[in-house]
Amino acid sequence: MSAAVLLVGEEAEQLATRLQVSGYDPLRDSQLLLSGSVAGKGSPTPQVVVLSPGSDGQIAELRQRWGPIPLLLGIDQDTVDNRCRTLNSGADDFWLCSLGPSDLLTRLRLHLNLKLPGPGMVESLLQVGDLQLIPSSRQVKRGQRALALTAREYALLLLLMRHRGEVVSRDQILREVWDDPASCASNVIEVYVRYLRQKLEEAGERRLLHTVRGQGYCLGESLPPRHRRQS
Repeated sequence: MSAAVLLVGEEAEQLATRLQVSGYDPLRDSQLLLSGSVAGKGSPTPQVVVLSPGSDGQIAELRQRWGPIPLLLGIDQDTVDNRCRTLNSGADDFWLCSLGPSDLLTRLRLHLNLKLPGPGMVESLLQVGDLQLIPSSRQVKRGQRALALTAREYALLLLLMRHRGEVVSRDQILREVWDDPASCASNVIEVYVRYLRQKLEEAGERRLLHTVRGQGYCLGESLPPRHRRQS
């Protein structure tokens, strides 16, 4: 089955034919889906959303509706300011409009591969304290509170949940959560750990995501004894 890609805005919708030729299922009727109307029986659920430049204002609504699926925001130039604006808007990544569909197709492959579970990793429920993650539905809850995570935040949490109680190194995180570690800024993990902590502790809950200085990160109700003074 081909991956369904929701296209938001004129520039994104102009790529529908190219995406279809490349094996994707473009969803052009973005207004119908965004409004919450029924798109018709058999309409696929999008696995990725591609937004035109200037569509930042729709990200919160898209995230509320579709949860932690990848949101790719179009930008005209690859600059530090544009990258920061992309992350601050709540998008997971950008695509360069100036490069046409080639850059977008590369990023779609990256994010769709990111979502695929590894062999033998089909869990019904992962839990640490009152934090629950259901991989089959990608639902995350802290107590009774549902968490809306970006695709990258979700991938990071999933990795840490699968290694709960263990220290996961930065190298392993870059290797498994970021497909191209060489292109990542030096502080990208710290940035996403901060985002994830803020969402995990938004209602004043106690800390579950711990930093082990010089080694990595650990998800657990407490650190392993030998690391307890390092968090």
